Amino acid sequence: MDEDFRKAALDYHRLPRPGKLSVEPTKRMATQRDLGLAYSPGVAAACEEIAANPDAAWDYTARGNMVAVVSNGTAVLGLGAIGALASKPVMEGKAVLFKKFAGIDSIDIEVEERDPQKLIEVVAALEPSFGAINLEDIKAPECFEVERQLRARMQIPVFHDDQHGTAIIVAAAIRNGLLLQGKRIEEIRLVNTGGGAAALACLDLLVEMGLRRENVTVCDIHGVVHEGREQGMDPYKARYARRTKARTLEEVLDGADVFLGLSAPRVLKAEWLGRLAPKPLIMALANPEPEILPEAVRATRPDAIVATGRSDYPNQVNNVLCFPFIFRGALDVGATAINEAMKVAAADAIAKLARVEASEVVAAAYGGHAPVFGPDYIIPKPFDPRLILEIAPAVARAAMESGVARRPIADFAAYRRELERFVFRSGYLMRPLFEADRKAPRRVVYSEGEDERTLRAVQTVLDEGIAEPVLLGRREAIEARARAMGLRMDFSESVEILDPVADTTKFAPLIELYQHRVGRRGVPPEAAARRVTTRATVAASLLLEAGLVDAALVGGTGNWMRQWHYAFDVIGKSDAASRVYAVSAVIIPTGTLFFVDTHLLVEPNAEQIAEMTLLAAEQVEAFGLTPKVALLSHSNFGGSNAPTARTMRQALKLLRERAPGLEVDGEMHADAALVPAIRARAVPDSTLADTANLLVFPNLDSANISFNLLKAAADGLQVGPILIGMKKPIHVLVPSVTARGIVNLTAVAVQQANAMRAAAG
Repeated sequence: MDEDFRKAALDYHRLPRPGKLSVEPTKRMATQRDLGLAYSPGVAAACEEIAANPDAAWDYTARGNMVAVVSNGTAVLGLGAIGALASKPVMEGKAVLFKKFAGIDSIDIEVEERDPQKLIEVVAALEPSFGAINLEDIKAPECFEVERQLRARMQIPVFHDDQHGTAIIVAAAIRNGLLLQGKRIEEIRLVNTGGGAAALACLDLLVEMGLRRENVTVCDIHGVVHEGREQGMDPYKARYARRTKARTLEEVLDGADVFLGLSAPRVLKAEWLGRLAPKPLIMALANPEPEILPEAVRATRPDAIVATGRSDYPNQVNNVLCFPFIFRGALDVGATAINEAMKVAAADAIAKLARVEASEVVAAAYGGHAPVFGPDYIIPKPFDPRLILEIAPAVARAAMESGVARRPIADFAAYRRELERFVFRSGYLMRPLFEADRKAPRRVVYSEGEDERTLRAVQTVLDEGIAEPVLLGRREAIEARARAMGLRMDFSESVEILDPVADTTKFAPLIELYQHRVGRRGVPPEAAARRVTTRATVAASLLLEAGLVDAALVGGTGNWMRQWHYAFDVIGKSDAASRVYAVSAVIIPTGTLFFVDTHLLVEPNAEQIAEMTLLAAEQVEAFGLTPKVALLSHSNFGGSNAPTARTMRQALKLLRERAPGLEVDGEMHADAALVPAIRARAVPDSTLADTANLLVFPNLDSANISFNLLKAAADGLQVGPILIGMKKPIHVLVPSVTARGIVNLTAVAVQQANAMRAAAG
């Protein structure tokens, strides 16, 4: 690494506090009672339950979500036997990845012990503390025996990731590579260089998946592994010894379909590539420099598919693709082991995920252009958030079917929804709407049909079954972009495309409608006609107004307020409301808060504040939540007689008259709204219980500033803005909206459409 990167890495580990891990409590410890429950005397109850039934530890302790990352530092990241203490940054990093990708709590344990039997004793004694053991960076061949004995002795999963994690990713890559090359694993010939722990684990798993052992040739630093060889041999490597006169790597390459390198840089020469079979698969996985560089392969064998261990080339084989999610699935069923069936299931799940369109997160990492399954994309990227949704359930199911699950999952659909919290922070909030919308999906038009975010969102909408999409734009452009993105939507059945320019039969009546709407607002007929064909928001709004769709999502590009005016000019407000407002939600680690009005009304009066509060409360209820309303102010329960404070007090009076069952109080400080103890010190008889979730502000400035400040400071996720008070369901997307944000607003729009239908009878 260069010196600048080295310094940055050292600063990363040292600042602002040393290391990459900390321990945080998961329960409140704010009162003497809390301490009594957490420790003495309350802790005795949990201890007694576990003493009577050891499996109760999964219910009363963190053991079921705790993994130990154990190493003796004898084979660290290409650094070799640097010792247990020097390996600690690596093990801390592994623990951080468990937490980041799968929500698993992990502790790194570095053991200064080179004797395999003594290391086995140390690790075996840890069983009461952990739900699983991840062995890391233990050299071969000792690692084989350490893992074998621990698996025999312990009733929790023991997994040497250097072996099996690599094997699972390699197996997934080979499965997809062979699919693209038109070959079957049962018929191929494979040559491996390395013969170490990872290589042998790869071969074992591939044999489990159908590779014939007699079609495998292994080479190591001493040459071909052949029958009768004694130098550098061990029982594990001897399983792959072949009867052959060949002694060098070059000699055994003839007709090989797969080259699997887990050895050293530059051991595969470009001039040897012609010996390989047509359409070979080359896995050059030595790090940091592979056995052969991909550009050298392309120059000589353009028919080859290449994978490496490096992030700067396509098809990176990286263990983080699987190990967090394998442990997630194993822990969630209380597995006693991670067996071959679970590893095969993980490999199949990874391979399958690469064959569907890449996620928005992956697209962002590629500058907005997601890769499509093909020679340069045979395995997903490590940061694809859907990995946990595919791998963990596959592993859990395989554990159950193979008889190693102590806590079987009864409902895999519910389990998958639980896992969504690691992927979509909006999952819990949106779930009630998704479930309701699936029962009555409605036609939703998207004004920016050619936008990649829209297309990716529409694919998710179709997969979830929550709406019937209509895309505005040029048909050829939409279809070409969807193909380039690898999307699966069917434009002949499931998705309709409308082009305001080309579909004159559909839009001619809408032009006339628009001319009547804006003719007395300074827009002459010719200009109005141009707007319909050049302003997608106008065209989408007209489709909604004419009843050709049930809801609309517009904007996402350009000025938000201009798009809003285009939409409002066509749709207008509800007859039941005096005006339109915007409510926005922000999801933070402690829950979801709704803010109103964040976008439209600059200085509301008391009547308008009461109205926006009631409309927003209805929307909160649509999410399956009980609205708990705080009317916010610089004044705290009568502490000021300023105009805004009086306005909030008057709004409270109106709300209590119109909605006596609504949980609402004010005017109050923001901290009093969110911390019941502070509120209780200010007034003993507040009608608001617990923490407020709907925050109502005295003006637009305070609402918008507070919303954006919290979103940025707490790394919050935005849902909205949701327009309330419109005559029909239409929402204007902000320019920063993501594909997931479009999906979420689609669900809101469908919910509103169904609510309006129900209200109309």
